[in-house]
This record gives sequence, C-alpha cells and structure tokens, in this order.
Amino acid sequence: MKIAIIGQQDFGKAVLEAFLARGDEVAAVFCAPEKEGARPDPLRLAAEGAGVRTFQFASLKTGEARDAMATLAVDIGVMAYVLQFAPQDFVSIPKHGTIQYHPSLLPLYRGPSSINWPIIRGDTKTGITIFRPTDGLDEGPVILQKETPISPDDTLGTVYFDRLFPLGVQAMLEAADLVVAGRHTEVVQDESIASYEGWCRAAESRINWSNHVDFVYDLIRGCNPAPGAWTTQGGRKIQIFDARKHVFRTFGAVKGKVGEVSGIGPESFRVTCQGGQIEVFKGKGEDTKKISGAELAAALGLTVGTALGT
Repeated sequence: MKIAIIGQQDFGKAVLEAFLARGDEVAAVFCAPEKEGARPDPLRLAAEGAGVRTFQFASLKTGEARDAMATLAVDIGVMAYVLQFAPQDFVSIPKHGTIQYHPSLLPLYRGPSSINWPIIRGDTKTGITIFRPTDGLDEGPVILQKETPISPDDTLGTVYFDRLFPLGVQAMLEAADLVVAGRHTEVVQDESIASYEGWCRAAESRINWSNHVDFVYDLIRGCNPAPGAWTTQGGRKIQIFDARKHVFRTFGAVKGKVGEVSGIGPESFRVTCQGGQIEVFKGKGEDTKKISGAELAAALGLTVGTALGT
C-alpha cells in the first residue's frame, strides 16, 4: 500500500521502519519542526536516510499542509505519536482516511500522559488503541485494541518499552491492512465510561509521604523514568526512580515517622509512609546524576530520622 506517516520521535521512526521493511511505499512523512536547541527528531532522520520525502509544517491546519497531503495520493494516513492537531480536512484526504495510535484502552485515559495514569491509579491492565482521529481529543471510533497486564511492580518504562511500543507498531500495520482491505469495523466509544487525564508533570508527580504506601509506590513506578516522582529535603529536590514497597499489616509495626528516612543500607535507603516503607534503590539529587539509593543518601547527607518533604 501507499501511505503517509504523521508522527515524531522513536515511535514514529519504528512505525516508518516497519512499513518499509515489509515493502510498503511510504510517500512522505509529516513531523513537527524541532524546537530550537532540541535534538533532531529520530523520525525525520530515519525518513531522510531512507530517501522518504519529509514535511515539517508548524501547523497541519494550513492550506499548505492540505495541499502537500493531497498531492501524494496515498491509500491511508498513519498517525504515530502526534502532538500536533490534525483537522478533519487534512486526515480525510487519503483514499481510506487516516488511523491513529493511542497508548490506552480508549475511551479510558484520553489525553497526553495515558501511559502514566493507569499505573499511578493502580490499574491491573492497559493497552493500545488504533482509532479514527476526529476533532475531539482521542474520541474517534475504535478500529483495533490490544490489552496487556500491568504487574504490581511494572513501571512506565517496562509497560511502554517492553509492551505498548512493540504492540503499537504491529497494531498499526494490522489496522492499516484491515482498513485498506475494507475488512475493518469501527466501534463508537462509550462516552459513559470515558475518562480524560492531563499531563503528568512536576505538579502531579510530587510525593505525599502521608499517603498509604501503595499509593506512593504506584506514583513512583508510574513516573519512572519520566517525569520522575520527587520529594524535597531542606528545599532541595530529590527524584526517586527504582524502588520497592514494604507493607506492614500489623498496627505499630512501621518504624519511624511518616516522611522520615527510617533506614540506610549498602544499596538503598528507606522512607516511612502510611502502612509501610518505600525502599529507594535509584534516585537523583539536584547536583547528582542517577545513582544508587545508598550513594544518594551519602551525597545528600541523609541519616536515619531525616525528614523528607521539607
């Protein structure tokens, strides 16, 4: 088939390479212009390296963008990790329209941080959706979905890189084949169960040590590796990445006060919260790189009894 890819970054690059590897014709790639000082977009570099025509429009809402798509005469448009708004008069130009990837089980977790939130909320499954883009945010009819479990110790990194990324690439190929062959179905999303979550950024990733250990641990793993759950000590920011939770079911069994460093070992340090402790194996201070919990404790001068969140 003849396709146009709209996307960016590593996921867009992987989708491009997957279509090229099986012999499809990629007529062009549309990717957002890089911001000043940013690293080159991997999708743009891959497209240029493969001799694929590349467009970088500041907006896909312009006549210039529409004209570029129209001249390609492609069978289908494929949106692979797109942060630009793509209007209907752009996505409807390909012969069989356009399909889009979203890393959640729509209509759950619409929005830009849809991988973080199911983990932060303690969900036991997530997945990917291929759907028709509309002018509403992640609201179009569903063509294909694939589920994957979230284990109790999964992180954003393991869920995305080990499962949602490769699942998404293969699902884009499968969905494109179904649509072009006219063998697909389109299921309208159930608005009664729809949910939207905004960005998971610094404000959302701050740790409240007064929360139950389960909630604290889910926040840490849902923000690992990005944006990184964080706390403070004496006004200094401390990011926490690799961690383990220790739950104590017996009243009074938890050592230390909530938010206090309750132990320091050869590889880690522990922080008390409601119902248990968080053992920190990897973290980062304002003036350090990612280092082991024990190294971080030493670098920051943490001792048993040091209060975090201050």
